[in-house]
Amino acid sequence: MTADDDGRQLDRDVEGCAAAHQRLLAHLDQLLEDGTLDGAVGAPSGLPGWSVGHVLAHIARNADSFVHLTEAADRGEVADQYPGGVEQRNGDIEAGSRRSARELVRDVRTSIYALEQCWATVGGAAWQGEGRAFAGMRPIRDLPFIRWREVNVHHADLGLGYTMAEWPAEYVRLELIRAEMLWAARRPMGLTSLPAQALAAEPRARLAWLLGRGVIDGLEPAGIL
Repeated sequence: MTADDDGRQLDRDVEGCAAAHQRLLAHLDQLLEDGTLDGAVGAPSGLPGWSVGHVLAHIARNADSFVHLTEAADRGEVADQYPGGVEQRNGDIEAGSRRSARELVRDVRTSIYALEQCWATVGGAAWQGEGRAFAGMRPIRDLPFIRWREVNVHHADLGLGYTMAEWPAEYVRLELIRAEMLWAARRPMGLTSLPAQALAAEPRARLAWLLGRGVIDGLEPAGIL
């Protein structure tokens, strides 16, 4: 990949992520206005053991963690996504989940603006750096796509009207390439093709299955995440 290709990919991912941010914020504002969110923050989300408030707190803290990784890379450093490890991550999410709907939305919005400001202002060296996530080292230039995923998927996890059927076609196309490659990498040699049932499913349903957010009749969970 040339430097120009790398830059175009980064621009595409930042643009897609920013659009996902605005869809989420507009939806949350609507839910605040009609009163739905006030009664929903303590209700179960689509993620086992997490309320809607937990998901919103996670979206905000994930943005903070990406600011931390990017700013460190801009200084020539390799940082941990969550300096306090899984205990810090879980504690921050738990504490944030107990706030009011309006406070949670304010937190999500503020963290989004801070992340987008960070990406807009760091030097070019930051995008050549790496950060340390729980799953291992991550190129900083990959963070906008990962955040795009986080927002699209967790927006649907809220269970408040936005579903995988509304995932943007460009995101689905790009994510399927990644998810299918990960599937193949984790299968024995000669068994790397997706099952026929998955290949027959429409793209959003196939992606939901691969990401552990959907069921396809006759198949066990994909188990790649």
